[in-house]
Amino acid sequence: MRLSSILSGLSATSAVLIALSSPALAAFCSDSGGRYEEWKPVIAQEARAAGVGERGIQALMGSSYSKATISADRNQKSFKYSLEKFMQVRGADTIVKQARSRKAKNADFYASIERQYGVPAGVLLAIHGMETAFGNYMGDTNVISAIATLSYDCRRSDFFTPHMIAALILVDRGSISPQSIGAKHGELGHTQFLPGNALRYGVDGNGDGKIDLNNVTDALASTANFLRQKGWQPGQGYQEGQPNFAVIREWNAATVYQQAIAIMGSRIDG
Repeated sequence: MRLSSILSGLSATSAVLIALSSPALAAFCSDSGGRYEEWKPVIAQEARAAGVGERGIQALMGSSYSKATISADRNQKSFKYSLEKFMQVRGADTIVKQARSRKAKNADFYASIERQYGVPAGVLLAIHGMETAFGNYMGDTNVISAIATLSYDCRRSDFFTPHMIAALILVDRGSISPQSIGAKHGELGHTQFLPGNALRYGVDGNGDGKIDLNNVTDALASTANFLRQKGWQPGQGYQEGQPNFAVIREWNAATVYQQAIAIMGSRIDG
């Protein structure tokens, strides 16, 4: 199975996203949705300047303020749990059991990913299980509306605006559509990539000529590519204090999430 074809135009895309990460944004922000329709044409000007084409602009202009996204963003409670409570709530034992079964049934697939990227199956399966219960729930929110809402919201505009621009570029390229569904923060596919990461690290894992993070092969190859590009050292450990634990931190900022991935990954691989 071919695990290749990193998204073309990476350097130009990265330049766009780096430039947009500057805190000096012309568009205003708001803590409510009251001026969202007024905001859209303003941010559209910035999007055009960043290279977004007409399809992407149309997707932005057709988006809606997502109250569900704002509610989710304001109520992220599970990351405040102890590690024991977090793993209990996330169903760690079930994830490990199911992951072992998936690994056994698809041993050649996971081995091929590890050969190319150096990332063991346990880590990928722990992420897959934690993020979407192995693809059983990949979200219920319009991706463009979610990510545009977070760009508009004052809380983290500087962080989410580059991801919004990336989402619009993905629409331009046909990788997603204005109707694509993801998680509440605009995350995509089996392992819940934010759009900017999908643009930078997405790979065509099954060799069909397109990158589709709703396809499990593409999604897991892209996850492995993300970790490798972030500094994963093949053959090195990934528990706390070991070289690759720092790379797991790149996947999610919450300490309990990082610890859970490492612990479950070890149990799966063991």
